[in-house]
Amino acid sequence: MRPRYRSLAACLALTVAAGYCAPARSPTPVRVQNRVVQPPATGIPSRLSDTEFWTLIDDVSEPGGYFRSDNILSNEAGFQTVIPELLRTTRRDAVYLGVGPEQNFTYIAALEPRMAIIFDIRRGNLHMHLLYKALFELSADRAEFVSRLFSKPRPRGLDSTVTADSLFNAFWYTASDSALYRRNLAAVKAHLVGQHGFPLGLDDLAGIDYVYDAFYYGGPSIDYSYPRNQNSGRYPNYADLMVQNDGRGVQRSFLATEAVFRRIKDLETRNLIIPVVGDFGGPTAIRAVGDYLRERNATVGAIYVSNVEQYLFQGDAWRRYYESVATLPTDSTTMFIRSVGGAFGGGGGGFIRLPSVLSPVQELLAAYRAGRIGSYYDVIQISR
Repeated sequence: MRPRYRSLAACLALTVAAGYCAPARSPTPVRVQNRVVQPPATGIPSRLSDTEFWTLIDDVSEPGGYFRSDNILSNEAGFQTVIPELLRTTRRDAVYLGVGPEQNFTYIAALEPRMAIIFDIRRGNLHMHLLYKALFELSADRAEFVSRLFSKPRPRGLDSTVTADSLFNAFWYTASDSALYRRNLAAVKAHLVGQHGFPLGLDDLAGIDYVYDAFYYGGPSIDYSYPRNQNSGRYPNYADLMVQNDGRGVQRSFLATEAVFRRIKDLETRNLIIPVVGDFGGPTAIRAVGDYLRERNATVGAIYVSNVEQYLFQGDAWRRYYESVATLPTDSTTMFIRSVGGAFGGGGGGFIRLPSVLSPVQELLAAYRAGRIGSYYDVIQISR
């Protein structure tokens, strides 16, 4: 039988000393002898409230910055090839950190983290992930999700067993519908503002409009260059990316199967995919996330960085970045996931293919401290 306590102070003292007291799902501060005491965190929660979700975004985000591309869609056709090795080496109970658009969902679905936090220097990436969040939550299955994403009526015959190839073939020849677009956009905003209560201002709502317009007008043929340069053909389009495989014949995109889709839908519904506005070379976002995770005894399992480091090495921001990464709670299994871009990229398959590589985070940080990292080439050399 659990003992009764005469005071909160005694309870808190025993909590620290013995590690137990009446458990609370969301510990709240209490006042003890005229000062506020925050009870120890209980780990990554199974769900964030809408208020907790938005407060976390506000607390850790930096002011929005600029990047030369809107990054509404990835350009990395080879990003699934590292997933088999990730599944062999990384923890399933950890936290996923990433950057950019939809490729994160595929990594998240494969690694099944307890929480995912997605950074980007542009606030537009937050707008895109809020749009995705609403679409995942509003859609019962993959076909409804694709219908809502591109504002195309759902073709008949798309059941839970349909392959990604057949799914996108069906929508490819279905015309977009402007009335459906207007209804979907209204539903997205009602869901985010009315259902969740997120305090989205006019600029944020306009940002969601901008991203949704791109998906409506670009359709499944939208690629990395859209909307600034239309669809160039140099990059994989949305349909191309969803039917890629891991190099061993297994399609692992987040739209490959209903089971995979539901993993992302479930995390979104529980407010556990959190978009953050933050520069990897910035002063606070990564460190603030590290503080949040350490307070909850959480470990980072994987950090997907795309080829952001390539840009950080154009100045001195790479040093700030690695110093910030060093503050994250990692272990020997924590992996960087990189897309090798620029001069390190490869071609084939009718469009640019950017291969992905891995490197243990603690191994790279050790090399950095030893003075063996001074360029992006050095980073790629210790990746595999």
